[in-house]
Amino acid sequence: MYRVAITGGIGSGKSTVCELLSRRGVACYNSDSRAKWLMESSLPLREKLIARFGDTVYCQGGLNRAYLAERVFRCEAELRALNAIVHPAVMEDFEAWAQQQEGDYVVLESAILFEASLEGYVDAVVSVVAPQELRIERAMLRDGASREDVARRVASQLSDDERRRRSRYTIENIELDTLPSAVETLHQQLVYDSQSHRP
Repeated sequence: MYRVAITGGIGSGKSTVCELLSRRGVACYNSDSRAKWLMESSLPLREKLIARFGDTVYCQGGLNRAYLAERVFRCEAELRALNAIVHPAVMEDFEAWAQQQEGDYVVLESAILFEASLEGYVDAVVSVVAPQELRIERAMLRDGASREDVARRVASQLSDDERRRRSRYTIENIELDTLPSAVETLHQQLVYDSQSHRP
């Protein structure tokens, strides 16, 4: 199965691109929501998290998100440790999921694809980009967050120029009414790529 990653910074519209692809019958895997599910539901992953972060990481049977966030966001080493446990579990889950799908290709949606060095798991990367001010406005509207908070999150992510450099394809998501056409063109290209890729 041909594997395509779709990534992009906050407010870029990568989820919208994935939604448009899913309407075309493309199977899309949301790594963020799946990671949250695995951290709650996978016994081997739970055991690893408890071994590293202690029994307090789970509370009343569920993940103690507040405790974990406090641990990892004040210490880079703790965040790296969390990622080293969670990312392999997510990619193993993605691989098993991909094997069960039908169609020309599958999509891995990941906000931190490059930051987590996950691009090696896929055959092609698509980055969704948009002007920074537009991304900030979208994220403020979507999340109800302050401009300062969103701007800080944008500043902590890779630049769009860097994303372009490391991606096979880029979608400019500026005008929402032109996005479906751009996604259709991308879809046709990915179908062609997937067919060319077959042995």
